[in-house]
Amino acid sequence: MLPQKPNLIVSKTSFAPVSNTDTVILILGSMPGDKSLELGQYYGHARNRFWKVISTITGNDVPVTYPDKIELLFRLNVGVWDVVHKANRQGSLDSAIKNEEPNDLDGFIARHENLKVIGFNGGKAEALFNKYFGRKEGVKYVSLPSTSPANAAIDFDSICKKWQRILHY
Repeated sequence: MLPQKPNLIVSKTSFAPVSNTDTVILILGSMPGDKSLELGQYYGHARNRFWKVISTITGNDVPVTYPDKIELLFRLNVGVWDVVHKANRQGSLDSAIKNEEPNDLDGFIARHENLKVIGFNGGKAEALFNKYFGRKEGVKYVSLPSTSPANAAIDFDSICKKWQRILHY
């Protein structure tokens, strides 16, 4: 009989938000996956379609370096953050998130007077937001298909069509 691997559940912490005072659109994920945490970058997994989607729907080339990706977000007045500040999770799947602690999204919204749209990158991000926060008047909330590699069932063109809704506010 082979020894069993321990079922390690690791405490993980998300990143600070990428935003500035001009942020009009905030994209909320649940929390970074392991590859993103390893790289210290939002949407760092090579197969995550986030950067390609944002570039496609805004008519921009896909940035190559992480600083160029952040610069693109700032030019577009788009911010990114996660609903979860800290949680226990084995692996990268949203379904494995346990004992989560939310980020201070109420404070973020209060500090960003130009914020018009919050887009949820996947159903788990929206469910966690709804668990911990109320929706604010004057902000448009948009449910979006996840750009995660785990969401391969939806083709790229369909994702882009749905994501274009964040640009209409």
